[in-house]
Amino acid sequence: MQYTINVRGRLVDLSQPMVMGILNATPDSFYSGSRKQTEAEIADRANQIISEGGRMIDVGAFSTRPGAMEVSEDEETSRLKHALAIVRREQPDAIVSVDTYRPRVARRCVEEFGADIINDVSEGGITGIVDTPIHEEGDMFQTVAQLQVPYILMSVQPTLETMMKNFADEVQRLRDLGAKDTILDPGYGFGKTLDQNYEILSHAERLAELELPVLVGISRKSMIFKKAGGDPTTSLPGTIALNAVSLMKGASILRVHDVKEAVQTVVCCGGLSD
Repeated sequence: MQYTINVRGRLVDLSQPMVMGILNATPDSFYSGSRKQTEAEIADRANQIISEGGRMIDVGAFSTRPGAMEVSEDEETSRLKHALAIVRREQPDAIVSVDTYRPRVARRCVEEFGADIINDVSEGGITGIVDTPIHEEGDMFQTVAQLQVPYILMSVQPTLETMMKNFADEVQRLRDLGAKDTILDPGYGFGKTLDQNYEILSHAERLAELELPVLVGISRKSMIFKKAGGDPTTSLPGTIALNAVSLMKGASILRVHDVKEAVQTVVCCGGLSD
């Protein structure tokens, strides 16, 4: 399908899949290779993402992995302010998303720190850290509608049926509020067992029924190494395989740690021309 999103007045065409590189300004993200905290590390990672063919940079400052430590709103904001300033300095033309489930943090990142997209792993406030209910001030859907920025809505539902139903209801709520450009994320690894992850992936083409672009964030996740063995550091081959499956089932954006390999996967799956 032909999709576009409006990024600060610039129409971005998603008819050819794009790669989003992960930049975690955290000390405890599940994959150590993505952790960047110093100015030099953040700058190098932002430049690496773009030089390897990524078009989007996803900046996070609060790990939502199982067992992650709570980070205060002030600390998350401080980390994001620092990281986003460096990313914007190094790559002023990149499309930058901010990975946060806190409405007030998201607002500051868009209004003050230069973020273009809000990437919300909480499905609008259902959960934050994996399997941990949250109670944040503000409403993410209202915030997104007021800011008029693209919004990545990630599901924490365990089955495709409940996911599709919730997505339909949530997208309608967003539209009623005046929000624009919702991107769907099936949320592999969030609120799902190993078997449920693969069951959803096997039928992921059904998400196209909602006529919205789909982002897949499957990179080096436990659903790979729990099935194939190893750990996040050994899970690149499985990541490539599942990203290829996702592209063939209609994914428009791949959110990854390994940008060069993901771009090559897109090319070989026919999403991009050489």
